[in-house]
Amino acid sequence: MNKLTTTLSLLLLSGAAHSAELTVYTYDSFVSEWGPGPKLEAAFEKQCDCDLKFIAAEDGVSILNRLKIEKDKSKADVIMGLDDALLEETRATGLLADHGVELDGLKSELDWKDKQFVPFDYGYFAFIYDSTKISEPVTSLAELVESDASVIYQDPRTSTPGQGLLVWMNAVYGDDTTEAWKQLAGHTVTVTKGWWEAYSMFLEGGADYVLSYTTSPAYHQITEEKDQYKAAAFKEGHAAQVEVAARLKTSKEPELAQQFLAFLISEEAQKILPVTNWMLPV
Repeated sequence: MNKLTTTLSLLLLSGAAHSAELTVYTYDSFVSEWGPGPKLEAAFEKQCDCDLKFIAAEDGVSILNRLKIEKDKSKADVIMGLDDALLEETRATGLLADHGVELDGLKSELDWKDKQFVPFDYGYFAFIYDSTKISEPVTSLAELVESDASVIYQDPRTSTPGQGLLVWMNAVYGDDTTEAWKQLAGHTVTVTKGWWEAYSMFLEGGADYVLSYTTSPAYHQITEEKDQYKAAAFKEGHAAQVEVAARLKTSKEPELAQQFLAFLISEEAQKILPVTNWMLPV
């Protein structure tokens, strides 16, 4: 009996040892208990016979920074959570493989044909406010900059929303951008490394406005049944962001990495992402 038990145990251990592991670098809110990570992990593992492992950084730019440091020694098979503003900088590392995923099912307005990056959601940057505290929100980026309203936003050196604000400021102010930043700094509460840190501080009453997305109020409406949080509508419109994923040349599981990228734009994953990452489906 003991020999039989030992043999069965060894067989079980042997089977477990052959289960492939896929490592994905992403950002912290993605893998939170309310984020898409846990549900995507469960759904993908049902079809892949593998162990999907997420490793989180503060935000998208932090993922790229880590990749630059690790280079071809990176443990990642896939990176996800960078955005369209970082495509060329990430591509320049020379670490990406072509994704090999069929993209014909994507929304036509995205017009996405990139061979290395797969989009998995998109959205529009906005400043969120509490309508129980602010009855007349600002109506443009310039009005916000020139106001005395307290603001929290993210660092462009570590965060994709932070980089988005950098581009947005340049688009609105042009040659006067440096002076505009100085004016905004005068009523900035803090600049955080990532989106979640900034948004958490805002929810705790840390500022009048926080840089987030036009879709952020949907989270509060659907999960908390609260409608007090609003996105300030800017008359000049809102800067767009497309979040992307890619696989690395150094991946030990290239076929599994490709399978995961294809999964991200599948109907199953696209039903999960809008109500967990609170972005628009592709």
